Amino acid sequence: MPPDSAPEDFDDILGVVHTERLHGVGNVGTSRRVWSCMGLLDGKRILITGVLTDASLAFGVAQLAQAEGAEIVLTGAGRALRLTERTARKLELEPDVLEFDVTDPSHVPVLRDALGERWDRIDGALHAIGFAPESCLGGGFTEAPWEDVSVALQISAYSLKTLAEVVTPLMSEGGSIVGLDFDATVAWPAYDWMGVAKAAFESTSRYLARELGPSNIRVNLVAAGPIKTLAAKSIPGFQAFEDVWSERAPLGWDVTDSSAVAKSVVALLSDWFPQTTGEIVHVDGGYHAVGA
Repeated sequence: MPPDSAPEDFDDILGVVHTERLHGVGNVGTSRRVWSCMGLLDGKRILITGVLTDASLAFGVAQLAQAEGAEIVLTGAGRALRLTERTARKLELEPDVLEFDVTDPSHVPVLRDALGERWDRIDGALHAIGFAPESCLGGGFTEAPWEDVSVALQISAYSLKTLAEVVTPLMSEGGSIVGLDFDATVAWPAYDWMGVAKAAFESTSRYLARELGPSNIRVNLVAAGPIKTLAAKSIPGFQAFEDVWSERAPLGWDVTDSSAVAKSVVALLSDWFPQTTGEIVHVDGGYHAVGA
């Protein structure tokens, strides 16, 4: 049992018990336990993209990152920037929200400078950005014009490199970049060109891992199962994913619970995976590992 001075809520903190030798009359050869607690991200400074509503996967990550000791900044873009600002107020500590449009190259140095003014370094970043025009989803794969496909590829894949341009110059002590993925090893119903963009996203993460490794910067992805978010609702036929996932996933799956995804992202942002890069961690109840 922990000592009387230990916190009561052991599920939300990381408790570390140290054993120290005591010396002196009557205490030689005895020991006492000193309880201290720390979060996985204590002292970390994390940039988080993709928070739209409190149902966003990125919001769950932001919430848990704060609980684990991180200082965070959020980004938003365009008309959605106001939505991100409103949602930021729902966090325990309201973070700054900065504008970042990944299609506008001028935003890269502006955002980098703004972060540099706030922090002397950045330790981690979450990429949770994705978009495809209507023609790229829901069927009619061969009918989508390049003008629309190029938008999907730039925002959903190339933007990982764009985010790296922002944060890596500030990762003076190394760092971790984590992206939210949806398994691109197979063709999904209705996912169409977004699936192609995710395949490019996965390849981009591997090349960035190779490029940034010598600077002690890790790049990994979390391939999440389907979660009911604002982005998911915009995908025609998303209901088909929901119906089959919980039946086939060995561990089961709840499309309304993003906590497992958030925990995996926070773990990868922490120092607990110091030699892991270029990896895709599946957090999908095991769906990816089974057949029909």
